[in-house]
Amino acid sequence: MADQKQQIKINIPKEHSEGIYSNIAFMNFNQSEFVVDYARLLPGVPEAKVYSRIILSPQHAKRFMQLLERNIEKYEKQFGEIKLPEQGTKHNIGFQQATINND
Repeated sequence: MADQKQQIKINIPKEHSEGIYSNIAFMNFNQSEFVVDYARLLPGVPEAKVYSRIILSPQHAKRFMQLLERNIEKYEKQFGEIKLPEQGTKHNIGFQQATINND
């Protein structure tokens, strides 16, 4: 019985079913949690508006990273490599590898 996987039913309320577009994210962490703010930055507007904040335990953050890595590998096998803009280009906004540690 320990080898059986439990199935989880997922219920997406109608108001969340379309999702929220985000082109920039900010991440902070402390010893007990990771906080990810998903925002949208519009051309010509100097301020990004946060549309969603997700708070994860360190263990769930690591599992999410592993899940994302596996799915990126699958995506690239099906559609080809995802190319990122070079550092320093004017299109270098959005999801980047910068984090702020708020101990």
